Amino acid sequence: MRRKRALEEEGEEEEEEIDRLPVDLLAHIFALITCFKDLAQASSVCRKWRQGVNESLARRERLSFSGWKMDDDSTTRLVVLAYSLKELDISRSRWGCQITDNGLYQLSTAKCIVNLSSISLWGSTGITDRGVVQLISRAASLQHLNIGGTFITDASLFAIADSCPLLKTIVLWGCRHVTENGLLVLVNKCRRLESINAWGMRIPVDCFVSLVAISPALQIVPKAMLNVENVAVWPVF
Repeated sequence: MRRKRALEEEGEEEEEEIDRLPVDLLAHIFALITCFKDLAQASSVCRKWRQGVNESLARRERLSFSGWKMDDDSTTRLVVLAYSLKELDISRSRWGCQITDNGLYQLSTAKCIVNLSSISLWGSTGITDRGVVQLISRAASLQHLNIGGTFITDASLFAIADSCPLLKTIVLWGCRHVTENGLLVLVNKCRRLESINAWGMRIPVDCFVSLVAISPALQIVPKAMLNVENVAVWPVF
């Protein structure tokens, strides 16, 4: 109390207890916050809190914007700070994240993109091959990709085949503009591919037979689309 009175007499305010916390501890606390609106508000409190929020984002290995009302700029501002990011989910929901090609272009400049192992663009109807190709061209470490419910074409699959040699799983649910040509190039180049989700695609069964011939261990989902037990495996030259 004496110290507080002395400070008041000198025209100074006593530092609050929370303001005495080191930035490293603040970052640990902010890392527990899942609401991006709360993080934005915390960041605007003072310079020290802004630094704590930024450091908490830099430590995160996973960010999911699914269900949050986010746009290109707000999404990019957070991802750019997430240097350690491994998994990025920007799926669209009814009131949630609505990313566009411009957003994918902005995200492609983030340092973390080259280290991402998982990306979900599920249901992002505002994106096209233009944005997907730009983003994927820098995602060399990608192992899991969910791009279902979008309007991509073979152009995106060609880019994935050229840029993502480590790809293990891909979801193409409802991608009706993808053709046999795109799938064949993808499976031929991504030799570690283990699973393709092909629900709702306009692909003939013969194409899936060809894919399994190229990669016998490849799993086609749903399995009912391809009964390989009664189909001769074609030789690959």
